[in-house]
Amino acid sequence: MNNFVTDAINLKAYNLSESDKIIVMYSKDKGLIKGVAKGVKKPKSKLGARMDLLVANKLMLYKGKNLDRICQAEALNTFHKTRQNMDKIFYSMYITEVVNNFGVEDDPCSKEIYDLLYKALDKISNAIDNVEILIAVIKFQLKMMAISGFGIELDTCLCCGETVKDCNMYFSSKMGGIVCESCNETLKANALMHYKLRDFLNACLQYDFDYVSEYDEKANEKVCSVCFELLKDYINIHSSKKFKSTNILQEIK
Repeated sequence: MNNFVTDAINLKAYNLSESDKIIVMYSKDKGLIKGVAKGVKKPKSKLGARMDLLVANKLMLYKGKNLDRICQAEALNTFHKTRQNMDKIFYSMYITEVVNNFGVEDDPCSKEIYDLLYKALDKISNAIDNVEILIAVIKFQLKMMAISGFGIELDTCLCCGETVKDCNMYFSSKMGGIVCESCNETLKANALMHYKLRDFLNACLQYDFDYVSEYDEKANEKVCSVCFELLKDYINIHSSKKFKSTNILQEIK
């Protein structure tokens, strides 16, 4: 059979001709995929808005020699509330770019990553304020890096291996985790981290999106922004591709 069906979320799009586009998607079954949306730029296209970015679809694709062709698309979620808020748009763009940078074709973790991305986009779309948006993004950052093999160490010092409890520590983006104050006298990491900030990150990593922990309830925008920036720097360091969305985020802040 040359046709296959999968759920996929639109990440990026490129113009192919006057009427066609190439859509880059992350699929539930096959990881990163690309498909040609023929005639999508025409006013009466049967694919239409379903090929917009940040849309989850159930797709039927025809497998071609070089590129697959998108035959049918049924929208599963357009995350429509996202399109009414610039912060939601930019943070959603950011997490899809993370998936595009770390995802691969025929990804063995495709279902896990697809479900994670879908939940994060849905949480961002339905968030009532910036704190809820940022908590969803932070949870995504931590869980996505863990799935991709770049999990962050938040319990023991990466230099001496000792457990760091109720005291200040430092976060090293290059090493990917915490360093105790004693070891940091040599390492010289700049990001000082209070243990309560570390506990918040641990809760975000361990709990599901649907669970609202005591840390979620206590978090404010300043705490969330600090955590987002720490994780953003870590992700940037370990990505083989440069990020465009983070430059846009920087400009609007």
